[in-house]
Amino acid sequence: MIAWINFIVLVISAFLFLYFYVKSVSPAALEKKIGEVAYAKCTRYRLIATAFELVAVANYIIYFFYPLPVQLPETFPWEWWISIIIAIVIATPGGYLWWRGTKDAGKETIGPRKEHTLYGGIYEKIRHPQATGEVTYWWVIAFILNSPFLAIFSVIWIPIFYIFCWAEERDLVIRYGDPYLEYRKNTGFLIPKRKRKE
Repeated sequence: MIAWINFIVLVISAFLFLYFYVKSVSPAALEKKIGEVAYAKCTRYRLIATAFELVAVANYIIYFFYPLPVQLPETFPWEWWISIIIAIVIATPGGYLWWRGTKDAGKETIGPRKEHTLYGGIYEKIRHPQATGEVTYWWVIAFILNSPFLAIFSVIWIPIFYIFCWAEERDLVIRYGDPYLEYRKNTGFLIPKRKRKE
């Protein structure tokens, strides 16, 4: 019973995270309806989204103790230390992108700010380094917990992160206009673009 309740809460939390995160990355569109308070409102949405993401992390940990009765082994067929190494291999580049994106975005990581300009740093190479890095951590957690089910379930986060990046881009076009369209044309979405040969 606990296993199923935990899983249901996990699924609901994942979709509520998506719902509130999409709302949090749309301040320019919301500003047209309610004025500048839209930015503060979107910051609150971001915090709510983060809370649901943390609930999902807790659900992963609870799953370790209360796995679903499904036709999958509870652990991978190798020693646990191999799963830890896999987790570290995933966490290293993912963590760098997440950290570097957070550093270069500054306070805008927590919530959108009207006065913020287009980012520099790693954002000159890819448009969504935080999302690219952060999404990998669902597999980091799954491998640390040595759970094949969680590793498979983590695929759900790919479309979730993709959708909110797409939603954010729509709003950034409203905020920045042509400069953002030019930036988008020249900069990779989740991975760097290959330079075209002249």
